[in-house]
Formats: sequence, structure tokens, C-alpha cells
Amino acid sequence: MLRALAVDDERPSLEELLYLLCADPRIGSVEGAGDATEALRRINRALESGPDGPEAIDVVFLDIQMPGLDGLDLARLLTGFARPPLVVFVTAHEDFAVQAFDLKAVDYVLKPVRKERLGEAVRRAAELRGAARAAPQVPVHEPDPDHIPVELGGVTRFVAVDDITHVEARGDYARLHTDRGSHLVRIPLSTLEERWRTRGFVRIHRRHLVALRHIGELRLDAGTVSVVAGGEELQVSRRHARELRDLLMRRP
Repeated sequence: MLRALAVDDERPSLEELLYLLCADPRIGSVEGAGDATEALRRINRALESGPDGPEAIDVVFLDIQMPGLDGLDLARLLTGFARPPLVVFVTAHEDFAVQAFDLKAVDYVLKPVRKERLGEAVRRAAELRGAARAAPQVPVHEPDPDHIPVELGGVTRFVAVDDITHVEARGDYARLHTDRGSHLVRIPLSTLEERWRTRGFVRIHRRHLVALRHIGELRLDAGTVSVVAGGEELQVSRRHARELRDLLMRRP
């Protein structure tokens, strides 16, 4: 039984897709999202819950052309996670099929959606999910743990994680700072904190994650603590100050 998320900014299309998915006996549960940003929040909860957790999602049925963050952008972000849900694109446009399958989409369903065609996509997703569950469990890693993709003027570039001095929270986004500039990515700070915990990144404030290797100074002033990383002075919250000092003392 698949746990599904349907994403479409057009309410009638979303309701029709939800209706068809609910009628398929292979779908155990399904919920809807009206845009990709809302869907990303929901998927983040699913990933934090784990593959067998109560918030888990097995497959996302995803429209492509949506205002703001579109379906292809969301699918690109999901490739950076260790255990992303499967993706089935459901769209009125034929032009994006090559990009969709480059992103390892399970299927590409054209609107208006026919019950039989959607059923074929569900079958493929169910088979893939079943095979993944039956396979021996092996450690799962990011496609490239040493780099993170960023979008610059329509071009994807890869920033080395070791070059990142600190990360700043921007709502559901995060700004990565390096000595050569900064880059905005559509990944919450909490996700990067978990992903890079073993790479020497520590939370120093609700808004900041810092690479220990790039901390040049620890400053104490009238009871407040701050660090200098990448040429910027960043405040350390009281709850993180003791842990940070201990980590810096143990740093080789």
C-alpha cells in the first residue's frame, strides 16, 4: 500500500487526481498540496519521520508548471536526499519528458489524466517501492556527499561542502556562505544540520550553522559569545555556547 502526495496548483486538477488515486486499491493514503513549497515542507516531515514513520511518503504525483518553485525544481531538490520518495510527473505539457526522466522519474502522465494510464504509473511505483523494501539494507549515501548543487542563472553548479564557512536560515531556504560568495538553496537549515553533522558543522544559533574548521576566532564580550567565520562575526546563542566551546577545545 503506497502512501502518496499529489501536488498541483490548480484546484480542480488536484481534486481530480486525489479522487483517482483514492480509488486505486494500491494507494493506502493520499494527501494534496497546492504548490511545490507546501509539498517540500510535507516531504521534509516525511524524511524526518523515516521510511516507516507515521509521516512517511512513498511517491509524489507532481505537476510541473507551477508558480514559484516548479515541479522540476522540486524533483531536483529531492535527488539530494538520502531516501527521497518516488516521483511521477502529471502534466499537460509534453516538452519536459526528457528532463523528467533525467531526474529518475518513475513515469510521465499527460493531462487530461485517464484512470487506466494513472493506474499504470501507480503499478510501476508500487513495484519499485516493493523491490526497494525487499532488497537487503545497505548504507545509503548522497549521490555526491562532497558537493551540493546550486542554481545560478539557470545553470547548476556544484559547491564543495568543505568550502562552506557557515549557513544562514532563510525560512524554508538556506544561504550557503563561502569565501567567494553565497548561494541560496531550497533546503531548510534543519535538513543541512542533520546531513552535515558528521562533517563538522554545528548549530550555534537558530539561524546559523557553522563549519568548525572555518572558525577563526571565539569572542566573549559582556556575557555574549560570538565567532568569526568567513570574515563574518556570528552570534552564538546561550544554549549552544557551552557545547561550541567544548568542541573548539577538542579541535585538532
